[in-house]
Amino acid sequence: MAILKIGDKIKIENAVILAPMEDVTEMPFRRICKNFGADIVYSEFISSEALYRKVEKSIRKILFSEEERPIGIQIFGANDEPMVESAKIVETYNPDFIDINYGCWVKNVVKNNAGAAMLKNPKRMQELTKLVVESVELPVTVKTRLGWDRNSIIICEVAKRLEDVGIAALAIHCRTREEAHKGDADWSWIAKVKQEVSIPIILNGDVKTALDVERAFKETGCDGVMIGRAAIGNPFIFREAKEYLRTGQIPSPPTIRERIEICLQHLKLNIEYKGERLGIIEFRKFYSGYLKNLPNASKIRSQIVTSESYQEIADILYNYTEYIETYPSNKQKEEFNTVVDFN
Repeated sequence: MAILKIGDKIKIENAVILAPMEDVTEMPFRRICKNFGADIVYSEFISSEALYRKVEKSIRKILFSEEERPIGIQIFGANDEPMVESAKIVETYNPDFIDINYGCWVKNVVKNNAGAAMLKNPKRMQELTKLVVESVELPVTVKTRLGWDRNSIIICEVAKRLEDVGIAALAIHCRTREEAHKGDADWSWIAKVKQEVSIPIILNGDVKTALDVERAFKETGCDGVMIGRAAIGNPFIFREAKEYLRTGQIPSPPTIRERIEICLQHLKLNIEYKGERLGIIEFRKFYSGYLKNLPNASKIRSQIVTSESYQEIADILYNYTEYIETYPSNKQKEEFNTVVDFN
């Protein structure tokens, strides 16, 4: 049994964690995942430079509800003063810990020497982390990758350097920056890092099912398992993982009605958080997950992504659900495959 301990307040058995994801792990989605059993959630990453300049949009990303705890607020950057000052700003909002992103692979982040760019200079990563750790009272954690590319996997060195300056836990996406999300995540490095350090190690990368979660704990000895893209539009994965770890049995998958109900609940929270127009537009990325493998999902998506009101979307999805639940014959299924219009 794995016990994840972060600081003095967080101690969780077989922790299953929602990964930080840009434009995804905002408050509405975090609340949904928490309700389905995510043990820890993270904010999307926040620019230290923007926080330092008091940019309102970035300040807003720090906000969270008490029901989300324990929560980590993630910051990124490359410069001393903005990183230190942004950590202090985050601390005033009293999350459970502060996380530093040294894993983002995208060009716009890396070109500014932030995110995974730090993997090219582990000494600098250590120095910057030390400054942040010493500037706040909250526990500081880090999320990073194995290395810059397959020829420079330095995660064991990085882990030791970061432990030396006092981080409370380390999450590792088991790919390099060069790989981004391509290829298979190499979980074998988790056990190697565990041999080098005593801080908790969290596994991330290619965790797609409840069975993957159980296998990650068993094969690597990790202290926690982090789920990223597999949770988008599929918060049910946390319920499935926690139940499987507890009983050895995977619960029944969500019914079509439950998927639609949670999709609409999530949409409603998004609208409350952002206003109707923006809440509807920025929710579109979640439909693929909620409707995955349902009959004619692409046709339904094409209708709802052009809808401009919650009620219109709800009417389409509820009518769609009722039709699927009631059609009894293959002939009706064939008809359904050719004509879909629930407006």
